[in-house]
Amino acid sequence: MGFFNRQLGSLKADPVALKEDKRSCRRIGPAGIGKKYLFLNSFYFDRVYYVPISSVKRVYKRVAMSKGGFTGKGIFASIPYLVVEYENNREKQCNFRFEEKVDQFVAAFHSDYPQIPIHSAASEKKLREKEERLAKRFKKNLPREVSDEVRRLDIARKFLEERPELYTELAASSRAFRVNQRSNPAYKWAALAIVLMGVVAAAFGIVSLVTHRGGMSIYFLLFGMAAIFLFSGANVLPTRKNNRRYIQNRMQDAEKKMAAYISDLPGFPVPAGYAHPGVLEWMSEILREGKASTADQALVVLKKELKGLNADVTVEQDEFERIMAIKPMFLVRDYE
Repeated sequence: MGFFNRQLGSLKADPVALKEDKRSCRRIGPAGIGKKYLFLNSFYFDRVYYVPISSVKRVYKRVAMSKGGFTGKGIFASIPYLVVEYENNREKQCNFRFEEKVDQFVAAFHSDYPQIPIHSAASEKKLREKEERLAKRFKKNLPREVSDEVRRLDIARKFLEERPELYTELAASSRAFRVNQRSNPAYKWAALAIVLMGVVAAAFGIVSLVTHRGGMSIYFLLFGMAAIFLFSGANVLPTRKNNRRYIQNRMQDAEKKMAAYISDLPGFPVPAGYAHPGVLEWMSEILREGKASTADQALVVLKKELKGLNADVTVEQDEFERIMAIKPMFLVRDYE
């Protein structure tokens, strides 16, 4: 099939169908979802591998944590991967640059193929254990009006899950705006200085290489320093897509699109800025625990619980991921 169509698994592909599927697939990050195939990336090339969806057993996110773990203070903080398990217990791990793109891919895949698990076997076990713990906390024989509210939240959650790209973008843009809010403007000037140092180091390295001055070590040192300075500084410098106005407009645009979508479901239980399945799931848990009797009251309780979560509170990884997905949405809107 060629270098840019590398097969995973033993099932042979129809070249014509493969070509059409790759051309029309839904592209999310460096991967793609087709009608018959998933298209996965290598380290350097997008959508270079393909695997028939009939061979896929699981699709889920894996996060490799560097030093600093969930504090986000490590040198890389976290490295997100998309993992696809297919025939004979084999798997393909694909590196993504942005974690929200992995979330978008998994959510979109689940929307198209709900019969295929989107958690690892170990995660499924932990989720079952969590459900058992929650079941012990849930009230039995809820009043009818509370049960009706729980059903309303479930309907709204399933409605949102039909358009995963909307709520994942809402969460991602809110998180980006929160990071921008918390960034010290002085860092941008520091980043500019670092980039200029990188340019000078690279220029000196090139001159040294051309004029044959110094041993090989100086070339590696100077070019290495240049790469470190350039890449570390480039993520902080304001660019066309890394400035406050663009990030704020992105968040507002995501909220407008969500508002337009949820308007098709009368009586949606939360404002557009908080429209995320994680929010509705949490509110449902609050109702079933007897902490509130209406969706509006459950949202108030959720806000109070979110405010109480800080770096000193220890939670399990799945709970941490839910908090990280939705808390920025509340922070940037000041919990209104």
